[in-house]
Amino acid sequence: MTPGTETKASFKSTELWVFLAAVAAVLIASDRVGANSAGVDVFRADTAWLYITLLTIGYVVSRGLAKAGSAWRGSNERR
Repeated sequence: MTPGTETKASFKSTELWVFLAAVAAVLIASDRVGANSAGVDVFRADTAWLYITLLTIGYVVSRGLAKAGSAWRGSNERR
């Protein structure tokens, strides 16, 4: 067996799919939530993009922690 990392590729992890679903949910919610009775947009685009930025920071940090916790090991050390 060849040595490898302990973490999966990002497209194979559930974190990526949850991140993409959360981004889609924020965008859809921002589009669907309209103005209140006073005519003020309740969920403006700048707020939606702030939430997407925060989600992205969380995703990058979680992937970074996952990669930081893995070490390049030979197969004989994984028993």
